[in-house]
Amino acid sequence: MKRIWGMLAAGTMLGLTPFGLAGAARADVKMGVDAWQQGDYAKAIGVWQPLAQAGDPDAQFNMGQAYKLGRGVKADPAAAIDWYRKAAKQGHSRAEDNLGLLMFQQGDRAGAFPYLQRAAERGEPRAQYIVGTALFNGDLTAKNWVRAYALMTRASDSGLAQATASLRQMDKYIPQEQRNDGIAMARSIARQGQSGLAADEPRQAAPVSRDAPKPIRSAELPPSTPPKPKPEPKPQAKPAEAAPSSKPAPPKPTPVKAAAAKPAPSPALPKPASGGWRVQIGAFSVEARARTLWSQLSAKVSGLSGYQPYITTSGGVTRLQAGPLASSADASRLCGAIKAAGAECMPRKM
Repeated sequence: MKRIWGMLAAGTMLGLTPFGLAGAARADVKMGVDAWQQGDYAKAIGVWQPLAQAGDPDAQFNMGQAYKLGRGVKADPAAAIDWYRKAAKQGHSRAEDNLGLLMFQQGDRAGAFPYLQRAAERGEPRAQYIVGTALFNGDLTAKNWVRAYALMTRASDSGLAQATASLRQMDKYIPQEQRNDGIAMARSIARQGQSGLAADEPRQAAPVSRDAPKPIRSAELPPSTPPKPKPEPKPQAKPAEAAPSSKPAPPKPTPVKAAAAKPAPSPALPKPASGGWRVQIGAFSVEARARTLWSQLSAKVSGLSGYQPYITTSGGVTRLQAGPLASSADASRLCGAIKAAGAECMPRKM
């Protein structure tokens, strides 16, 4: 399996913070933000630097942004990390998010990981992607495929394309039962975020630049050799380094638990067979939703997991189908079971 570690793109940042601790400091910090947005970076730095040196966490965060992007000052990741760290020590959660991401980008993965874990808990998609990858590979932390799948699902649902691609790879190794548990955990994380994250980020933010954020990009690695089939296979992921390293590759991880046997098809449903028919279960704007629905229905509809899911995207629409089926009657019976589980379904001749 390809390693799904990624590196952070240089331009992906959070926003500038226009508020400080005291009224006068807030006004001055906001003055710097206004200058920044007008392209007067030198003036913005002139406003923020004395406030940052005096201990204002928002000014410290903004100085970190400036050094990260190299605007008004020469780009200096080490200086950016220093300013982020000072703000983070004062409880500035955006600074802590950026601190972890930049440390990881600069190669200090172990040092970045505690910050990334807290950022992932706050709902930061890039941090969820990185932590989910670590939990899947068993790097930097103990392997936990259920939580890995949950965090990767949350990152994918936020629109992070690399997380959606990683979910497709995870599906080849993580048993269906654990994927279902991961989806349930992702829903729980989403509910917690809706009720608690807003209070954790009381500050308003102005964009640090008008450039669109760049996504995390995955490292290109040779594919691993697939495991030989066995009567009761256990999925394994090949732990290769995402980037060149002098360290030897760690031993192959084993799954959290063996794959559960697929449930036997219900007598009322047609047995999976070759044929020219499929059933279409839905159309979606986001591929991750199609994948989530398939996992949910596979757990509800007896025998559905015995069919092949087909997820295709065309014209911005992702369609979920299952098959093949031998006849229209078989497709109709399968649709009846899917509809009974609360989903839409339509037989399709291929």
